[in-house]
Amino acid sequence: MRHRHPAGATAPPGPVKFALALVLNGLLLAWLLPWLRRQWRENPAPAWRTTLVLGLAARLLVGGAKSWHLVKDGVYISELGRLLTAQLWADPAGAWQSFMGNELRFAGSTAVYYGMSNTFFLAKVLAVFNLATGGVDWLNGLYLSLAAFGTGWAAARALAQAFPKLPVGVGLIAFLAWPSVLWFGSGVTKEAALLATGAGVFALFIELIYNENDLPRPLWQRGAQAAALLALAVLHFKLRYFFAAPLLVLLAGAAALRGLQGLRLLQSRTAQTVLLMSWLLAGAWLASEASVAFRANKFTNQLALIYARHLRASAGRPHFEYPDLLPTPVSIVRHAPLAAFNALARPWLGETEGRPLYVAGALETSALIMLLGATMVGWFRRRKEAVLPFALRLALALHCLLMAELLGLSTPNLGSLARYRAVVLPWLLLLLLPAVTRVFNPRARP
Repeated sequence: MRHRHPAGATAPPGPVKFALALVLNGLLLAWLLPWLRRQWRENPAPAWRTTLVLGLAARLLVGGAKSWHLVKDGVYISELGRLLTAQLWADPAGAWQSFMGNELRFAGSTAVYYGMSNTFFLAKVLAVFNLATGGVDWLNGLYLSLAAFGTGWAAARALAQAFPKLPVGVGLIAFLAWPSVLWFGSGVTKEAALLATGAGVFALFIELIYNENDLPRPLWQRGAQAAALLALAVLHFKLRYFFAAPLLVLLAGAAALRGLQGLRLLQSRTAQTVLLMSWLLAGAWLASEASVAFRANKFTNQLALIYARHLRASAGRPHFEYPDLLPTPVSIVRHAPLAAFNALARPWLGETEGRPLYVAGALETSALIMLLGATMVGWFRRRKEAVLPFALRLALALHCLLMAELLGLSTPNLGSLARYRAVVLPWLLLLLLPAVTRVFNPRARP
């Protein structure tokens, strides 16, 4: 996407842009280097230091490599981001309208999007990054990868501090070391941005709601954390609302249950389950009243359309089908169990056709099935050894189930399914990995 400055608009000279980029990168390094030293000093256990060094290096290496030559959506989003940055320099008033709205009209280019386009929103994020990176793709990839690593690290730290009985390897693997999370959570991709904001939301949520093991924090600090949580929740929702909405609603429900339990109310698991399910249904009803996009008929029709589009694009590639799927609530509900199974248990090694991406997805599926088996055995043998609160586990389980159903219904292509599934895996792994306690060293705490 090439562009020119419109008549009457003048961009600042190159030295001004260079000076701003220098200042922004200097501020980043002024924060990053002390942060890295502090994490190294405060986390002496080998698991933490190894993840900090090798995990960060791997994330940056993968992110830079993937962004060196972008393909498909990455090319379009990056070009759109550069056009927004050019408009920001040349026509700030017009850029403000573009950032606040759903249309871009600049330099002879016009783009109009629907109200919650994650493509346009990520382009806006990249437009801001471009002020520091000069629009260089691989630098943007490094920045997004660094953000995903930082929030994943914060989530693992928050879990280890709030739940001392949780093996530290659980959080580190779930957010930082699981192969598909590392791969898809790097570079200029929607998944990397979504994982970054989702992990950040979760880290702040755990800090505010469950972490009572450190010294009391002043009110201003908790207020700042709450404000950051709200800002990240908005970003998370904007990046892909149908992934974010269930997670945000369910975490809010878990927080409400935590407050009620503090008042000695709703101690039984049955009562907590009923309340959280009711909370989720109430959230779905409020969403349908707030926007026509969330109403049952509209939602199911859109889901069927997405499925049909992906199915047409999957011709000649490994995929699954629902021959009798109809765009009705009844048909969607009837197919939901099989869809959840497909999302979590496909692809298999026998249907990969030797393609590397599908083979990797099949190996991951095998690992997930083994983890699920170990978790079920753990439930039967050590039912009283749960290390996460029941309300939190229930919220994450419901989120994973809803996402599995939505992904299985909308994404029949097995390659795309593996990519989208990576965004859900951290929450699923938090539920499955604790059962495999012998793999981790429970004494390696931050």
